[in-house]
Amino acid sequence: MHIRDLPHPDPGVPDVRTGGRFLLWLYKKQLGGQAKALLWGLVHTGAVASFPVPVGIAVQAVVDRDGSRLALAGGLMALLGVLVTVGDTMLHRSAITNWITSVARVQQLLARKTTELGSAMTRRVAAGEIVAVSTGDLEKIGWFVEAISRFGAAALTSVGVCVALLVYQPALGVVVAIGVPVLALAVLPMLPPATRRADAQREKAGLATELASDTVAGLRVLRGIGGEELFLGRYRSASQEVRKAAVRSARMWSLISAVQVALPGLLLIAVVWYGVQLAQDGRIAIGELVTIYSAVAFLLYPLRHFEEIAMAYSFSRPSAKRTARLLALSRPAGGRLTDHGTLDGDLHDPVTGLTAEAGRLTAVVCGDPDAAGRLAARLGGQPAESEDEGVEGGEGAQKAAAAPSVLLGGTPLDDVPREAARTAVLVQDKDPVLLSGTLGELLDVPASGRVDTAGALSAAQCGDVLAALAQASVDDSGDPMRTRITERGRSLSGGQRQRLALARSLVTDPEVLVLDEPTSAVDSHTEARIADGLREIRTGRTTVVLTSSPLLLDRAEQVVFLHDGKVVARAPHRELLRTHPAYRAVVTRETEAAADAPADPAMATTTAPAGDTRHDKIEETA
Repeated sequence: MHIRDLPHPDPGVPDVRTGGRFLLWLYKKQLGGQAKALLWGLVHTGAVASFPVPVGIAVQAVVDRDGSRLALAGGLMALLGVLVTVGDTMLHRSAITNWITSVARVQQLLARKTTELGSAMTRRVAAGEIVAVSTGDLEKIGWFVEAISRFGAAALTSVGVCVALLVYQPALGVVVAIGVPVLALAVLPMLPPATRRADAQREKAGLATELASDTVAGLRVLRGIGGEELFLGRYRSASQEVRKAAVRSARMWSLISAVQVALPGLLLIAVVWYGVQLAQDGRIAIGELVTIYSAVAFLLYPLRHFEEIAMAYSFSRPSAKRTARLLALSRPAGGRLTDHGTLDGDLHDPVTGLTAEAGRLTAVVCGDPDAAGRLAARLGGQPAESEDEGVEGGEGAQKAAAAPSVLLGGTPLDDVPREAARTAVLVQDKDPVLLSGTLGELLDVPASGRVDTAGALSAAQCGDVLAALAQASVDDSGDPMRTRITERGRSLSGGQRQRLALARSLVTDPEVLVLDEPTSAVDSHTEARIADGLREIRTGRTTVVLTSSPLLLDRAEQVVFLHDGKVVARAPHRELLRTHPAYRAVVTRETEAAADAPADPAMATTTAPAGDTRHDKIEETA
């Protein structure tokens, strides 16, 4: 495969039972590229290994004063020089192609797994672990895949040279044939401690990466509370731990390199000493001694590839294990790839008993933000998660697999293709992500076409956001749609990010839209206008809003109250305020005793709830 053919049309189904099996599967997927690299490697190393022959001929020709043989030796050297140059160039090109194509394959597999798991991925695996696998681990796996061809060519050539020396000069050939394997295997006892030190370095680096990611994500909050120096000190400490681990790992690998230099040097000294004795006894000619010396000196070259493959395998095996473990994650609930046509109808969750009627705006009050997040994910087709979700193969995963699927129009979402489920039900969580790019690119998403961009931005009350982006426009057009938004929308305030994410969801216009606290970062006046716009633009569509905001609850056509993960009440907001003390306690933040007293629904829907400080904050602008 050529680099220009990337990405792979289909990365395949990897063998993720163990890290070794994953590496073997990766190798088999590019046998053609490996064979090509091996062929060019044999051309290169074979030509290098053949240089002692013309060198010996030339020396003997000088001793014998034979000009024709000297010319022959010069011609052979020129030919071998061309072969070395061409072989080395093509070997490097083929090996790097193998590296890039294998890494691209794994990247596609990771991207596919991320798409499959969605938000459940970061709940099962730490973000720092995912970053480490996607960067450092892939580099180590690619290194091993790229080094295999060079090692194979070096190993075959070394065997050929040893056999040739046995035939050409048995007395010295025996010494070389015994010494080379001993040298190649001498570093094996040092590999396990070197691997352990490398694993420790990688683990500490992953923790440092995770800490840095969390610090950057919460930088605005850290500045607000004056915690920058505290977290800087923590990261400095973590980076020093990484440095110390890297030094310990480098010491072991430098020892291995020293052994790989010292032992071959001793072998070369022994061969020269023994060869000189044979030459003095007249058993070999001077040219033969030079040929044997050059051949042994050549064997020091492939021994470096033995060291390289040992290092590459030691680093790549744990990396492959971690990558395989990540790729082995799956949604507990499977799905039959059947065609159920267009999904519509009531959305029903058998776990909680929640039913969102088709074409209506339903608000859900949970009282527990974590429970609301799990419910939103489940409504979107993700499996029911438990507290043990991070334990692979544990009881939590079994419970998740056994949980019944959410039904849309009587059809289990787990029984339809994932693409169909994602098209029918869109979930916007409480911390939506805005990818870097222009605003126009952000809103350029698959959509039904029923809602245009202007209508979605208006319903989400993004007027001030558009004005701010227009002022920040890099050109003279002042077009906010062409203004670039930085990674994760960090150039915007929390409320601005939240409203742009809501506009993006409204443009998509799915059959069912699930919103988890879509207005938690905006002021009460903006929230009221968003509630009106949301109800108007989603007319005829099923909308589920998980919130405890009275402003949103009052606009909902139906309010469902969950307690301990089960539906306990279903009625309009004002009716629940009058008749359900527990509901009133959650919405108004009252104590249980105060909630038992008669309530004034009008006050609860027109003023901010007591203790809810988010309504007392004026939204931060960019």
